[in-house]
Amino acid sequence: PRSEVRASLMPRRPQMMSRIGKAVDPRRALRRLLPYLQPFRGKLAVTFACTLAYILLGLMGPYLMGLTIDTAIANKDPRGLATLSLLLLGAYLSNNILHAMASWIMAQVSQRALKNLRGDLFEHLQELPLAFFDRNPAGELMSRLTNDIDAVNQAVSQNVITLFASLLSMLGIVITMFVLNPWLALGTLVVMPILFWFTQFVARYTRKGFRELQKQLGHLNGTMEEALSGGKVVKAFRRNDSVIESFRRHNQAVFQAGVYANSYAMLLMPITGVLGNFFVIVLSSLGGYLALQGLVSVGIIAAFINYGQNFMGPLRQIANIYNSIQAALAGAERVFEILDAPAESPDEPGIAPLKEVDGHIKLESVQFEYLPGQPIITDMTLEARTGQTVALVGPTGAGKTTIVNLLGRFYDLQSGRITIDGQDIRSLPRTEMRRKLGIVLQDTFLFADTVMENIRYGRLEATDEEVIHAAELADADHFIRQLPQGYKTILTERAGNLSQGQRQMLSIARAILADPVILVLDEATSSVDTRTEARIQKALLRLMEGRTSFVIAHRLSTIREADNVVVIDNGRIVEQGTHQQLLAQRGFYHRLYISQFKGQEI
Repeated sequence: PRSEVRASLMPRRPQMMSRIGKAVDPRRALRRLLPYLQPFRGKLAVTFACTLAYILLGLMGPYLMGLTIDTAIANKDPRGLATLSLLLLGAYLSNNILHAMASWIMAQVSQRALKNLRGDLFEHLQELPLAFFDRNPAGELMSRLTNDIDAVNQAVSQNVITLFASLLSMLGIVITMFVLNPWLALGTLVVMPILFWFTQFVARYTRKGFRELQKQLGHLNGTMEEALSGGKVVKAFRRNDSVIESFRRHNQAVFQAGVYANSYAMLLMPITGVLGNFFVIVLSSLGGYLALQGLVSVGIIAAFINYGQNFMGPLRQIANIYNSIQAALAGAERVFEILDAPAESPDEPGIAPLKEVDGHIKLESVQFEYLPGQPIITDMTLEARTGQTVALVGPTGAGKTTIVNLLGRFYDLQSGRITIDGQDIRSLPRTEMRRKLGIVLQDTFLFADTVMENIRYGRLEATDEEVIHAAELADADHFIRQLPQGYKTILTERAGNLSQGQRQMLSIARAILADPVILVLDEATSSVDTRTEARIQKALLRLMEGRTSFVIAHRLSTIREADNVVVIDNGRIVEQGTHQQLLAQRGFYHRLYISQFKGQEI
């Protein structure tokens, strides 16, 4: 199955890249986010209508307060005071109700949009080629699925309406000020250019800081994931101190990036506070002078001071959410980098459905390289007839597992071709072709589910009886029934409650259940003891009967009965023939065999 291959079928070669690159265009990230909100245009329209309404009601407050001073209080009118006070109460009460409604609707919209974004990201990850996962550590990808999505979530669900309302409120306040008294409004606008210049200055460094913070969080997650996944290895080789030191180093990098980003972001709050006080001073001084000249009333001055304070409120809100918005944009950039990564090359247009497969396989002048200029397979020609067992033998890094990768089209070769029953595999539907291919890996992967469901993963429509029969063929039934709940036993993460040999036997049972036409055994019995290996070998011989099989093994005793033993070195076939024929040649294979069984040096 594809997910098992992605988790376990890792080619033995250097990584191509160390990290995913970083996007640098926040406007593009914002434009990419908008389509996720488009399906909810109706609810968004209601949200913005509620927002507009409560902003207008909020603007009425200071005006009604000034009107109360100039009319009801100045004229000592109790009835007018009561009426204006009730209007003021109604305006503020309606303001809060509409604000709550807008926030509730936006929370629903944002969560649905982010659910779709998260789903698209995960689904796209399933469609990416193995090369992508070779380049990018699991912890880094998990950071994209968690930290970056969460950063977008906080900004969209909590701060979009706040930002919109703040900008709208500031615009409304400025317009209202000019309507009430243009001269007093012009005098108060002296502060605004200073404030906007400072905000733009800080924005550049804040966004840079939060992008670096998200990057360092990805590195830290990768370090933690490796340490937790490889806990046994860490303890076995007494590397606790080095793991802790690596964590501290990355944790320090996160700390420094966080201090840098938040230091610039937090500068906005105290500065807006100072400018807010300066705003009030300008209003009071200029308003007092105009009042002495008889050009403005006391109520208008009070309204302007109230509007000035209300103007600084949205600015403080923008300053408060600015870091969240910057983190969201940086996170969105990183999410869309993955969504922009090219998926596996699609099947050719008009490709015909795959017919019955006999399993006659040919490699014709195959050339392949993971990195440009570093060939792994060189001009390889190989044939496996229907029902034959082909053993691939050679030193580590010779290219044996790469052949399996190419056969399953987990990578596409540079030149030459691979055919199944005379058809180029690039002209066959990839999914259907892989369904005919069964793979048993050295490092098996089992899910945190029941034993029954882990075996059934090979063929989801299989009945319980078929699952049990597959386990019997893999010689796994006896130990499964001894588990606390038998086939219903829940496996822990990575099947830590089973031995390595038991995990391998379940993987073999899964391959048996899949009933493939072409079988690949990549060191399938290397993790079991000799006695268990003998039992599994009998099951594998029954499984391989009538199927084209490729066996990769370092234990040469496991491939003596192969129809063709192919010896590979440095990506080339150096010898091939039966076990006895190759021993008689006294060449490369003979030296491997002697060194393994007689202890002689090569």
